[in-house]
Amino acid sequence: MIRKGARFNDLSNYRNSKYFVSAVIEARKQKLDKDLVIFAGACQSYYEKLMLAGANFASSPARILIDFMDPLIVAEKIATTNEEKFVTIRDMEEELRDGQRGVSGIGGQGKKKTLLV
Repeated sequence: MIRKGARFNDLSNYRNSKYFVSAVIEARKQKLDKDLVIFAGACQSYYEKLMLAGANFASSPARILIDFMDPLIVAEKIATTNEEKFVTIRDMEEELRDGQRGVSGIGGQGKKKTLLV
């Protein structure tokens, strides 16, 4: 955030969130089906705007500095979960440094394909 503790609902008060929002909107235009799982944001991002733009997961609902591993934990959980299972933030909350204060979202479908032999 550019001005700490003020104007939380003003996108111009966030250094990079406008770029994340634009990227999410563009990704959703390119891939209209819900098969695409998007994680957007970084430390002190405008979480609500990222979610409204179409992200499945985003940082930082509490406007805090997130651990650099948190987005990787989310991505790994989505990638290694069977495609029949819907993954929510509660499925990985204990693995995240700050839990849902640092990362949250609506969830996404697992991506691991099962081979039929």
